[in-house]
Amino acid sequence: MNDFNSFKNNFLELSGLKYHYLDEGQGDPVVMVHGNPSWSFYYRNLTRALRNGYRVIVPDHIGCGLSDKPAAADYSYRLEQRVDDLEALLEHLGLRERITLVVHDWGGMIGMAYAARHPERISRLVILNTAAFHLPAGKKFPLALKICRDTVIGSFLVQQLNMFAAMAARVGCKRNPMAAKLREAYCAPYDTPANRVATLRFVQDIPLAPQDPGYELISEVEAGLERFAELPMTICWGLKDFVFDRHFLKEWQRRFPKAEVHAFADCGHYILEDAKDEVIPIIEQFLAAHPLAETPAVALVGSAQ
Repeated sequence: MNDFNSFKNNFLELSGLKYHYLDEGQGDPVVMVHGNPSWSFYYRNLTRALRNGYRVIVPDHIGCGLSDKPAAADYSYRLEQRVDDLEALLEHLGLRERITLVVHDWGGMIGMAYAARHPERISRLVILNTAAFHLPAGKKFPLALKICRDTVIGSFLVQQLNMFAAMAARVGCKRNPMAAKLREAYCAPYDTPANRVATLRFVQDIPLAPQDPGYELISEVEAGLERFAELPMTICWGLKDFVFDRHFLKEWQRRFPKAEVHAFADCGHYILEDAKDEVIPIIEQFLAAHPLAETPAVALVGSAQ
């Protein structure tokens, strides 16, 4: 984790819990939202690349990374709560406009649910192996996730043996498999069963049926995605992701036909690790090619009143 120690750690207190986030650089905000079982470490290289021209905000969800890891009885670990937390952070930081969202894995659902609450605040979108909608047509829920979500043995494997984080680090990169030290860094925050509540609850919270908590929220976000159809969007996708596979990529393309798409046939889920030397320049070039209009002086005066 030595290459993560150069960042300043910031914390926001949420109902007595410490919510960790990176806040690097100055300029228009780029908000990066991670998924499960990763943490803000996933965005370290992209943060370094962008912080000279942007203000980069990277939270760790409660239970993840360097944030507090409460017991399930002390925190809901539901999708709506995740969105509330992100909203509270951005309100705390005063970030209410010109936001570029970068989302990966379950961070896509969290980030786009926030965007659905405040569509006027979002200016650009960077999509990395993620979803903001229900399972696409033709996509079956992976057996490995079903076991983790619905069985006692799955719960044991995830919380007691840390198999979810360990296996994700082992199989998440295909072109450039993670070295042992890098895998250890991804798993480091989840070093005890008590610190693995989030990795289990994230999986258990995946809504598959209308009676599941969060199902209605996903339906609402999905129904409102067309509001973002005209925003600049780039999609960088590892096609060897066994969960967020071609079915999900095709659904993004169907909903956002104007999006720039960069698919990597030999890469997996952790695309920022597997193809960082290509993906990070793509994101830099995308942001440069779609600059945000200057805020009119009259608007600045008006907002100050």
